[in-house]
Amino acid sequence: MVWSRELPSEPTSVRVYQDSLGHWYASFVVRREVEPAPEVEGHIGIGWGVSTTATTTDEHYDLPDLGHRRRCAAELATAQRTMARRHRKGRKQSKGYQRARRQAARLHKKAARQTEHDSRVWAKRVTDNHDLIAVEDFKPMFLARSTMARKAADAAIGAAKRELITSAARAGRKVVLVQPAYTAMTCSGCFARAKQAP
Repeated sequence: MVWSRELPSEPTSVRVYQDSLGHWYASFVVRREVEPAPEVEGHIGIGWGVSTTATTTDEHYDLPDLGHRRRCAAELATAQRTMARRHRKGRKQSKGYQRARRQAARLHKKAARQTEHDSRVWAKRVTDNHDLIAVEDFKPMFLARSTMARKAADAAIGAAKRELITSAARAGRKVVLVQPAYTAMTCSGCFARAKQAP
């Protein structure tokens, strides 16, 4: 058993579950002291993209696309080629195919965890230093059906947005969802709209 952290108090209940890769986890319910978020003053606007996952009004808080899935691409391609070679159409799959399938799933999950961790660290840094957060209410589902599907998956815009809103709510920050239309073309000071995006 590997503990992710020490329990702050005696657990009142536990939930044991198994993930899609066959790994077992135990989730404990405990009591802990809640530390209030520090009082801060400041506001920030956040827009979403593909080459840079989050572009903010303060460049020090931008979230670049770190490309965890791209780094796993070579190993993933090897596992997928093995799956293709060992695939039996209409018959029970071999143990070699099952091993390659588990390896491919493991690589997918590794990249997803790394992206989720980066998003969580970035979201906490933003909410710790800003009281008002304006977030572009961008829904990236349509990108999955476009030629940018792989880049959109690498950027994981939905995961970063979810982590930011959750972190802000936990810290008691005010989050304003902004309609994405013309956000890159409208001046935040005078609200004049440019003819094309910069």
